[in-house]
Amino acid sequence: MACWFRMPPTRSLLLTVAAIAGGSGFAAGHAGAAAGAAFLAHQALYDLSLMKSRGSASIDSARGRILYNFSGSTCEGYTSEFRQVSELSSGEGKVTLSDLRSTSWEDAEGKSYRFKIDSRMNDTDSSPVDGVAERTGDHITVKLKEPEAKTFTLDGATVFPTEQIRRIIEAAREGKSLLELSVYDGSDNGEKVYNTLTVIGQPISGDRAVAAPDPATTSDQMKSLTRWPVTVSYYDRDAKAKDGEQTPVYAMSFELFENGVSRALVLDYNDFVISGLLEKFDVKDAKPCK
Repeated sequence: MACWFRMPPTRSLLLTVAAIAGGSGFAAGHAGAAAGAAFLAHQALYDLSLMKSRGSASIDSARGRILYNFSGSTCEGYTSEFRQVSELSSGEGKVTLSDLRSTSWEDAEGKSYRFKIDSRMNDTDSSPVDGVAERTGDHITVKLKEPEAKTFTLDGATVFPTEQIRRIIEAAREGKSLLELSVYDGSDNGEKVYNTLTVIGQPISGDRAVAAPDPATTSDQMKSLTRWPVTVSYYDRDAKAKDGEQTPVYAMSFELFENGVSRALVLDYNDFVISGLLEKFDVKDAKPCK
């Protein structure tokens, strides 16, 4: 992002951890995870730490946590609750504390998306973002309540966070290694659209030994599932490329299970890189569709 201390939009984790950090976790589906395991309702806790610092940003240390809750079904839609608290220390002894919270709901068809995002930097509140996006025909209509009342349209090819993950899993199942999507998640001032490039690695079978096991790889419910190493790079759609190339605003790498759960997060902000290790993982009860 423009400032070294700024955290990325919700996903993600997004993946986004959106929805990229687990069961929406990343994702949504028309009828589940593309002929595979249904998305898993769960809670995931990731421990954040500094992997490396580079460029002009002198980051001595970083720590924090991501708490992610995902629930829902194909009949009632998917709800994601996300909170990321991060503390970054610079070489001059300055400490920046950021607190990002978001809640969102996306229907299983990827046609409707509601979101609310609140962020705080060093006890200073920023303008919250609150709105709803509806897909109709060949366009998407976004109605913002905050930071200011506004209505605008997006290209209908744009996807929401949960749909983004569904498509990544679908592409991985088909053996594809690259996927390009335009994604809208309501981040920044609620008007930003990102172009994304996803690189998908070879599948990892559930019985393969793991160098650093975590609650996902040791869970009986997860041991039989395939996962893929994934890297998603986010580009500012409105920024002009220099010399024919454009540097991503940030990138997220993770291992994505076929049920939407994510592990081994790596958040690359260009000037520094943060690791997100899955510390706690709990499966939640899910209501079956009637």
